[in-house]
Amino acid sequence: MSWHKYYEAHLTTADEAVKNIKSGNRVVLGHACGEPGALVEAMVNNAENYQDVEIVHMFSLAACAYCRPEMKGHFRHNALFVCGPTREAVNAARGDYTPSFFFQVPELFRTTMPVDVAMVTLTPPNEEGMMSLGTSADYDYAAIKEAKIVIAQINRQMPFTYGNLIPVEDVDFFVEHDAPIPELPAAKIGEIERAIGEHCASLIQDGDTLQLGIGAIPDAVLMFLKDKKDLGLHSEMLSDGVVDLANAGIINNTRKTLNPGKFVANFMMGSKRLYDFADHNEDVLIMPVDYVNHPMIIGQHDRLVSINSCVQVDLMGQVGSEMIGTTQISGIGGQVDFVRGAALSKGGISIIAMPSTVKGKVSKIVPQLDFGAAVTTSRSDVDYIVTEYGIAHLKGQTLRERAKRLIAIAHPAFREDLMQEYRKRFGAED
Repeated sequence: MSWHKYYEAHLTTADEAVKNIKSGNRVVLGHACGEPGALVEAMVNNAENYQDVEIVHMFSLAACAYCRPEMKGHFRHNALFVCGPTREAVNAARGDYTPSFFFQVPELFRTTMPVDVAMVTLTPPNEEGMMSLGTSADYDYAAIKEAKIVIAQINRQMPFTYGNLIPVEDVDFFVEHDAPIPELPAAKIGEIERAIGEHCASLIQDGDTLQLGIGAIPDAVLMFLKDKKDLGLHSEMLSDGVVDLANAGIINNTRKTLNPGKFVANFMMGSKRLYDFADHNEDVLIMPVDYVNHPMIIGQHDRLVSINSCVQVDLMGQVGSEMIGTTQISGIGGQVDFVRGAALSKGGISIIAMPSTVKGKVSKIVPQLDFGAAVTTSRSDVDYIVTEYGIAHLKGQTLRERAKRLIAIAHPAFREDLMQEYRKRFGAED
């Protein structure tokens, strides 16, 4: 059977497609901009037909209606990363959080978290019958390969990207539904973020390969790279800030030791301008997360610079990036993947960057992490910590020296309190 005939034979409506979900199933939804909105809406509208369906997901830009209180008993969300729409459900015990390094999520689907149904967004097939995952290959690729049933929303507005192509025969049901790809509003960059960005940029050299997280600080770093040359990108996420530097030839990937000439990420979020940049661009590879985020792959790049953010850092250098006390607010994501990958990289470094305070009221450099908060990046893994007040290089330093360096980049209003804690632990300064 030709792929054309296969496609036509498996074309259906959203309401019909979601009838293949059965009570007790585990359903994996496409990540971020790859979430299939029409399929999710149909599933939620049919909630009365389901009992105890587990919804596995990571980051969402949608409302996540399956998390609402009235959906209890029909759906239970299992978050691989807690975000705004799912946060209340997880912390109210109507949903769950599964801690996992991002690069290991596909392995979960192959082992302890088998997938009954995968619902994803794909582009229409090309002439060879291959479809693209577009904005999100990350765990979506593995979900398709491992699921018993695959339902795809075919969206003509999804950019066609390379590194993640799926043959039509891997999909059981096709639902054609065109919709704009969700856009991530630009982060607000203030003076604090600019100062942090400038400090981080001072650690980046010509020819380095970059990984940048999400938010105002990574965007601010990109603002201060306009005097650099021949940078590369191997990153969890591809964002709008990269487009300007790519168009200027600053990020050109020519000196990358792996995938030279290519922008490599496992997903992208941003504006339509970003999606247009990636669409049918053979220099952009959106690839599965067990490749992009694998520390051994990251480590094959010379001079890999990883930049991420966090909630708190304690005086030992322990980094908390996902909790405020016992409240789960986000997740591990790919931070540790890249911190450890950078450590394996020849000449590589990792940077954890953050404002020194929360709105000037609470120090983010603390004697110890909040009670109940998980350690995301261990003190043995941490390398550089950056705030608007400077840079603290912690790798290879004693606990005493770490504390001194961290206090030096804390907000001045909190340094004396931190010094009192220092004296309790280490005695008076020599």
